[in-house]
Amino acid sequence: MALDEVIITRAIVERFSEKFLNNLDLDVAIVGGGVSGLLAGWRLAQKGRKVAIFERKLSIGGGMWGGGMMFNEIVVQDEAKRLLDELGITTRPYGDGYHTADSIEATTTLASKCVKAGCAIFNLIHVEDVMVREGTVCGLVILWTATNMAGLHVDPMTIRAKHVVDATGHDVDVVKVFLRKNQPAALFTETGGILGERSMWAEVGEAGTIKHTGEIYPGLWVAGMAATAVYGVNRMGPIFGGMIISGDKIAGLLHEKLG
Repeated sequence: MALDEVIITRAIVERFSEKFLNNLDLDVAIVGGGVSGLLAGWRLAQKGRKVAIFERKLSIGGGMWGGGMMFNEIVVQDEAKRLLDELGITTRPYGDGYHTADSIEATTTLASKCVKAGCAIFNLIHVEDVMVREGTVCGLVILWTATNMAGLHVDPMTIRAKHVVDATGHDVDVVKVFLRKNQPAALFTETGGILGERSMWAEVGEAGTIKHTGEIYPGLWVAGMAATAVYGVNRMGPIFGGMIISGDKIAGLLHEKLG
């Protein structure tokens, strides 16, 4: 068969456009394709919800790719192992209550399961703002990451969503832009603002991340390290159980909220 470059280009443009147009109006828009975002997208898609993930980087998976300090193994505790088992990710016991997994297998499997369940993933997308109507966050304002990096003055486009999840990790980008542009809006924290991530304490960090996963303002939710940063919880380092459980928890909360 002779290959035609124009047909190849047409196929990419048409199929991407089809996918993009199909995800302009969502039940849930997740910003950040790390562990919590992928887990939440997978579980929500499993439950039949219209969900998509928007990741600013070329790669997805967040910090899980690198394991701990580029040793590409991750650690989870007993409570999170059940979710890795459900995903079909291989784990090995290590002492009492600890389990290890290859970070490459974990990341690629989770990403694949997420897409196959029906959650669209759009990488290289920068979220520069949110849409707010009558005191409720109801969508995203997006640009190409390359456009943002180049500092080009190009108008953005929008994604409508019943709920928006900030799963951007330490940077908590979506909550920051929401607060900057919607003063005097206050979050559901003791100060109404972002309390800031604290120093490493794995046990406290894991529990706190799970505890504070949830809605932070009407229509705006936090999961994983974004919950850690917003609520002033200690960081937990290269143990990923809390982020895995956080993604599962927020999917359950959103599914219930959506009715």
